[in-house]
Amino acid sequence: MPLIGTHVSAAGGLHKTYERAGDLNCESMQLFTRNQRQWQVKTLSLQEIEDFYRAGAASGIKNVVSHCSYLINLAGSEDVRTRSEAALIAEIERCHQLSIEDIVLHPGFAGEYDEETALDRIAGSLAKILDATESRTVRILLETMAGQGSAIGADLRQFEKLFSCLDWHKRLGLCADTCHLFAAGYDIRTDDGYERLISQIDNAVGYERIGCWHLNDSKTEKGSRKDRHTHLGQGEIGLRPFSMLMEDERFAQIPAILETPKDGAGDEGNLAMLRKLRGF
Repeated sequence: MPLIGTHVSAAGGLHKTYERAGDLNCESMQLFTRNQRQWQVKTLSLQEIEDFYRAGAASGIKNVVSHCSYLINLAGSEDVRTRSEAALIAEIERCHQLSIEDIVLHPGFAGEYDEETALDRIAGSLAKILDATESRTVRILLETMAGQGSAIGADLRQFEKLFSCLDWHKRLGLCADTCHLFAAGYDIRTDDGYERLISQIDNAVGYERIGCWHLNDSKTEKGSRKDRHTHLGQGEIGLRPFSMLMEDERFAQIPAILETPKDGAGDEGNLAMLRKLRGF
């Protein structure tokens, strides 16, 4: 069964994330290893690395995922693209130092470019980044997107093209976001719909490439192409697909990370719901 967790704050130091996730009885967690609103980032100190390692060794967290800065856009203008490549290489190095195995990355925004050009630019940047970090084992998990604006990643066939352009590199994977998939037009509300989605992912990149799930209900209807997360069971998706995922042995030991609002039911309520759906 998937490893239940949530995105936790790194306020006060990266090692604090383990404490916060532990207080919620998480099995996995997601964090930002740096300020995601700034390009510049200071190098990790040996003390920070040691504190994170010790906190992890003392915790019950089984899997940690980093989420890349939202500033990164590998399909952007040349200046943004250059900065993005450097930022992703730096994030891979930070995760290597922290023994974090996976990084979630939004594929990019086409902006002034058409879809094919944007995909080619993203693939070119990823090839450069993977080559520059070939001595590292950290995987890049490209996240499925809702399709808002010019975002790449709402169509699973786009991932098939990216993976194919990169010769199905072993350090490439997928982060499947339930709200984003639903908003992009994939109906996962029934048993048949859920299985159809897994089959489509399998046909595109292989379901075993899923290295992380983001679990969110959607405030908006199927195909809205709007990224509007809400609490599990309080949106247009409902609880059935989350129940199916919690019972799906194909995703055993894969982190299932909540990105639901922190107000209202909050992490406690949504985590309790997942445990109920899983049976414990």
